[in-house]
Amino acid sequence: MKRIMFGCPKSCLVRATDPETSATCQGHPFGLPHIPLSTLCYSVNMSENVSVRLEDGLAQRLRLRARAAGETLSDRLRRYADEGVRRDEHPLVTFRDGPTGRRAGIVGGPDVWEIAMWVEDLAAEEDPVAVLVEESALARAQVDAALRYRAAYPGEVDARIELHRQETAAASRP
Repeated sequence: MKRIMFGCPKSCLVRATDPETSATCQGHPFGLPHIPLSTLCYSVNMSENVSVRLEDGLAQRLRLRARAAGETLSDRLRRYADEGVRRDEHPLVTFRDGPTGRRAGIVGGPDVWEIAMWVEDLAAEEDPVAVLVEESALARAQVDAALRYRAAYPGEVDARIELHRQETAAASRP
């Protein structure tokens, strides 16, 4: 999210949403005229430092796993926390490593992006989900779980689908 704020370069108390606003700055000597200054302010997701106490054995195991993966302990803990929250929100979803990185998958089933892509491919059907369930070994609950995850994290799932489609197209070219 981006918003433009206008204010005086002297950081006085006068603020305006219109750059044409003219006022007298109370912070300027001799009541000089207010000089509008346009700056961009970005609202970004800032990280928050959280302190956690871990048992020695657990901390050592985490460090060992992080080091083996070429990660810092902070990176490993952040990933575990993120995936843990996502698992709580989507109980049939788990996470897997693979050649294109870590991705969401259905417990005992394929990756979320695969299910979402198959449903897209069946879009011409009256009930694509029912057709997929009927023609595959997937249960309705698995398909529904994948589609709920996609609704919550569309950019992540759509990027996987797009990567697959691009790689498939590139492989089929002579």
